[in-house]
Order: sequence, then C-alpha cells, then structure tokens
Amino acid sequence: MVTSRKGDGLLSHDILPEHKGPQDECGVFGVWAPGEEVAKLTYFGLYALQHRGQESAGIAVSEGRQIVVYKDMGLVSQVFNEEILDSFSGSLAIGHCRYSTTGASTWENAQPTYRATATGNLALGHNGNLTNTRELAEKLMTRASDAGELPMAFANSATSDTEIMTALIAGHPDLSIEEAAMRELPEVRGAFSLVFIDDTTLYAARDPQGIRPLVLGRLDRGWVVASETAALDIVGASYVRDVEPGELLAIDEHGLRSQKFAKPDPKGCIFEYVYLARPDSQFGGRSIHSTRVEVGRKLAQEHPVEADMVIPVPESGTPCAVGYARESGIPFAQGLVKNAYVGRTFISPSQTLRQLGIRLKLNPLRDVVEGKRLVVVDDSIVRGNTQRAIIRMLREAGAREVHVRISSPPVEWPCFYGIDFATRAELIASGCTLEDIRTSIGADSLAYVSIDGLTEATQVPANELCRACFDGVYPIEIEKPESLGEHLLDGIEKAASAANDAPVSQQPSEEQPAHAEPAQQIVLP
Repeated sequence: MVTSRKGDGLLSHDILPEHKGPQDECGVFGVWAPGEEVAKLTYFGLYALQHRGQESAGIAVSEGRQIVVYKDMGLVSQVFNEEILDSFSGSLAIGHCRYSTTGASTWENAQPTYRATATGNLALGHNGNLTNTRELAEKLMTRASDAGELPMAFANSATSDTEIMTALIAGHPDLSIEEAAMRELPEVRGAFSLVFIDDTTLYAARDPQGIRPLVLGRLDRGWVVASETAALDIVGASYVRDVEPGELLAIDEHGLRSQKFAKPDPKGCIFEYVYLARPDSQFGGRSIHSTRVEVGRKLAQEHPVEADMVIPVPESGTPCAVGYARESGIPFAQGLVKNAYVGRTFISPSQTLRQLGIRLKLNPLRDVVEGKRLVVVDDSIVRGNTQRAIIRMLREAGAREVHVRISSPPVEWPCFYGIDFATRAELIASGCTLEDIRTSIGADSLAYVSIDGLTEATQVPANELCRACFDGVYPIEIEKPESLGEHLLDGIEKAASAANDAPVSQQPSEEQPAHAEPAQQIVLP
C-alpha cells in the first residue's frame, strides 16, 4: 500500500527563460540506514543535487510494509518542510529532483514514480533520457492489450520514460522486483542512472555506457547512492566507488550485492566536466574543480591574447578562468557580480524587467573593468543570448576590449541522453562560422578550447567519453530523432486512452493485482 500525497502545485519559473542554458534532467539519491532519519538524509542529499533539476522534487520512504511518496513542483526547499519530513518513518528512502527532457513538466511526471506489484511496492527515480522509449511504450501497451488492460503508465496521465520503466519492472507478478529489473534493464536503451526501492531493499542501476554519473557511499550504519559525490559529503557518507556501467546494486539487511545486467561499455558524458556537475564533486577520483582549472590552462595555451585582466562568468566559468589566468600570467579578477537569489521565482518579470535582460542575474563592477582589456571566460555558448548581453554590459561599464574564451568546444549537436540543449536549428554553432558568432555576440575575439584539449583535461580516454554534442558521434543508437523529445509519449497516452472504453479505475492490471490493496492518493489543500 502507498500513500501518495500531493502538495499545493506551485510551479517555479525561470525569471529569464530566454537565457536558459543547458539543463540536466535530474538528480537522484537513495539511502538504506535503519535507525537513521532517512527522509531528512534524502532531503539534504537532494539539496546538494538541486543544480541538476529545479522543476519538481520528491521523496519516497519505506518502513518495511508500505511506501509513502511525497512530491510536488518546485525546488527541494519549496516542496519540503520540517513537518513533512518528520511525518516520514522508515529505514530506506529515495529522492529525486527533476528537469524534464521526456515528459511534460507536470505533477504527474514528478518523481519518484510508484507501483503496487504482486510481490510488494515499487518507487523509482531516474536521471537520464531513454532512446527507445517509444519501443518500450509499445511493448507495455502490447503486454497490457494481451491481458485486456490499460497500461498503468498511461492510466495515471503520466507521460515520462520513467513511468514506462517503472511499469515494465512492476509488470511481472511471478518475479521479485530484483528479478524483474534484471529481466527488463537489458532491453532499455539510452542514459539511465536509477535509484529504486521495494518494501525492504534499496536498488541502484546504471546504463551500460554509464553516461550519467552514479556513486556509492558508506554511512556508519548504512549505505547511500547519489548522482554526485557532493551529495555524499553533505550527509556525512564516505565515497566507496562509482556504480559500474551495466551494474545493478541491491542493499538490504543482508548487505550489499551486485549483478551485471549488461556488458559495460563506458561512455561518460563529457559535458558533466564542463558544466553540469558541482565543482566540489569527483568523478572516478578526479576533482571536477581541478579538471576545470586544467581546461583553463589548455585554453590559454591554445588561444592566448594580450589583455589586462581575466574575469569569469560566474559561477561555472570561475575555475576555468583561474586556470587561464595562471597559465597566461594575466591577473584574475571578479568583474561580474551574480545575484545568488535570482534564477527561480514564483513571480514572472514584467516587460520592463525583461528589457533589463541579463542584469537581473549579473552586474558588472565598473571600477574593475573600466578601461581594461578583458578576457571573459564562460563554459559554453548555446544560442549566444547570454554572451551578447554580458558583452554589451561590459562595454557600457567602460571595458576597452572584450575577448571571449569558452571552456568547451562549439555545441553543434543536440543531446538525446538527458541534457536539454536547444534544437540543432537553435544552436548558434551549428549554422555559423566562428567569425559569424564573434560578430553576433560583439566580442573583439572569440575562441573555444579544442575537443582534444578538453578530453585531455578530464584524464579519461576519448573512447570512454560521450562527446556527441561536440562531434556528433552518438555512442548509443538513436532510432529516430524526431521520435525523441519532451512530449513524445503524449500521443501514445491519448491513443491508449481512446482504445480503452472502460474507465481506468475499473481496469484490473498486473501493477495492481486483485489481492493487493489499492493505492491511495491524498491531495492536500
């Protein structure tokens, strides 16, 4: 049995949506720790992963017989409070913060997802994006059609690839959750780092390419899995190792066990090193901050320029700017001040405020930049809007020259593995020359780090990285790009509903067998 409680439904919005940068899909966290306040551990773990998704947040807790799920739209700190967290009791929990790449940004698509099964309850959280979602959805529909049922993934109005995976794992009445996962995961394609629980066990799984990060940590009295090591640090867990590509971990009272559901073929996302991960996280024992400083050194070696000062675009450009300054010998300074409290808000800006553009987030220090030749270091250029506005501000503040240096190669290709870039038509680098881009943003000079320089800085072999957004080489087959996207399941859902004449509530299903107690959903005022 599950009690799934829905909050007040407030939705955060970017105050400057037209300046949205690359967005990762999600952050995931899981903990097995009898005797600990697992809901609060999960809350703080998600707090550390907030940068990975700001649309919705949720926590699922099991006390051995039932799973309680609470989720809502908004930031982790907006969704949960002390009273809510104190109401949870249990020894294992998972949490999720979401940015949507498949499935609309709605409460129904917030995670963790939940299913009742013949062998217990299941809650699941997912970071990544699948490339065979349509195929899996059709498989689910066929299975349900053969049984005369409506797939639960569509019965509850959810339209995410996570719902599809959850329903597939839950749809084996003759198998345990662990056995069902081992049967279904080999059929899943794309990027997926999963945390899920049944009534007594915490699970973690990572796709065979290991595109999205997932790490294992140790508590004094338990275990933790999380998207990044920064989340381990915040709850006092020690890093043990990365969850291996193609691995399924299970943690319960009997300890930790590992199985391989697929042969590993590592292809970690290189953009995690550029932008997505927190600088205080580590991948494979390598500090993200140190990697970004090294990228700055490479950038200075490849593209030197005569200037008076190196300034970063805060925050992700800062470590690279430090590296550029160290290598070039040009002094480092903070020339732009960021408003730390702007970025997500319940209040939409007026047209007057919109015309102020990037000034709502950044403002130049006139006494620092006036009369100076500047090297401005940023992490990436997607559409060029942000850089264009920054350069205009710096010139208005008296900068004599503005030389832009980018700590990643040109982003020319879309990502199908969990990063929400613009479409290829919107990517400024896909249709413009370097000189076109320089002219468009108004810089005196423009240069990007080379893909080989970036790769060398990560200390990961090129054949173990996904660099598709830069070179167009996709390590996992893309079926049909036009069939991938945020709303691809909406049409399937409508078709499934139209094909089923009986009300959903009257349909028996594998996910909710006759002898199981029905799921309850309490909507709070």
